[in-house]
Amino acid sequence: MCRQVFGFRLAMIALAAPAALLHAAPGLGARLVGAAVVVTFMVSYVLFRDWERFGPLLLRHPSLLAADTLFGSFLLISAGPDTTLAYVSVCTPLLSGLVYSWRGAAFFASLQSLILLLVHATLKADRHAPVAEALLLPGLCVIAGAMGSTLRNLMLRFGAATQALTTVQARLAAAEAVSAERARLAREMHDSVAKTLYGVALAADGLAATASSGTPDPDRIRQQAELVSRSARRAAAESRELLTDLRRQQPDPPGGGTTTVWQELADAAGDFTDRTGLRVTFPDLDPHRLPPVPAPLARHLLSIATEALENAHRHARATHVEVRAALHGDLLRLTIHDDGRGLPPGTTLERLRDAGHFGLLGMVERAAQMGARIRIGRGGHERGTEVRVEFLVSSLPPQSPVAPERRHDAAQ
Repeated sequence: MCRQVFGFRLAMIALAAPAALLHAAPGLGARLVGAAVVVTFMVSYVLFRDWERFGPLLLRHPSLLAADTLFGSFLLISAGPDTTLAYVSVCTPLLSGLVYSWRGAAFFASLQSLILLLVHATLKADRHAPVAEALLLPGLCVIAGAMGSTLRNLMLRFGAATQALTTVQARLAAAEAVSAERARLAREMHDSVAKTLYGVALAADGLAATASSGTPDPDRIRQQAELVSRSARRAAAESRELLTDLRRQQPDPPGGGTTTVWQELADAAGDFTDRTGLRVTFPDLDPHRLPPVPAPLARHLLSIATEALENAHRHARATHVEVRAALHGDLLRLTIHDDGRGLPPGTTLERLRDAGHFGLLGMVERAAQMGARIRIGRGGHERGTEVRVEFLVSSLPPQSPVAPERRHDAAQ
């Protein structure tokens, strides 16, 4: 706003300078008026052009504005109060109100009003000018000073309100980030450490039952003890991986890095079959005809798939799980269907959360994190449970090829 004031002053001085020079007395008077034109014009131009650099100097030294006012008075005396220089004189109280608050506005409004009254009394002494004409410009100076001070206070209050709003928004963002991190940590612990520890507990129960039998089998006890040991080491490894992920300094680069999630999914399903005995098949799955998936999305897909497999084993009493992945136009779809007993009637996320079951809730949250749509239910099957995850291939990074034929040719 101060810059705009100086821009207006610059235009008014340029318009009034010829009249001031023409009315100046020859000799010393013309030189004084010319010097005043140059000084006031250059000061206005410099502050208009580079206010960020020279504005703080004006803020620290109000005497500079007072000197500028005195130089402007030379022009006003030479050109007369009826020229555009009168508007320049009104700008001074406005500027002082913006820069120096009400004290500066009062001082410079009084100074400029006094100068205007003296000039008017000197130049129009031979004419009987109305009192209203003599007090018009001084009154405008007082009004301009009050306006400048008021605008300053309004802008400061607006700045304080904006800063308070920014602080509140930052706190809300921090709270949301903490909440999101807690939810992510809960999902990671549920999908890794909690499941492994549950397996350790089952293996330990089996070991205790075998050891407490009337005729304990040493070979079976050894196998069950090795299973407990392997499961405990696996839980420790998963805990280290989770801590490493939490301690990671740099996040995954956006769109950077892809992984063969389909092969990892097949390997995870093979390990799951070896551990539980539940048969998992992949009918018509051709990894070469499916697009590579970025690493963050791949982790979510693997977690959703492994959670669906664990639910089929632990809750559905299934004998077979079928995993399909296909590309339908621009839509990539992953489905996991088991032949178990299905979800109980009236199952909702709220009821599962209240009952302490967070597996399906974690799947829904992961799908939301990756921008995918998830459906959990019977689907088009007569029995069992189907988990379907769908997301657009166009949302993948541009460097990931999406044309199935091109990928197939490259793989060949």
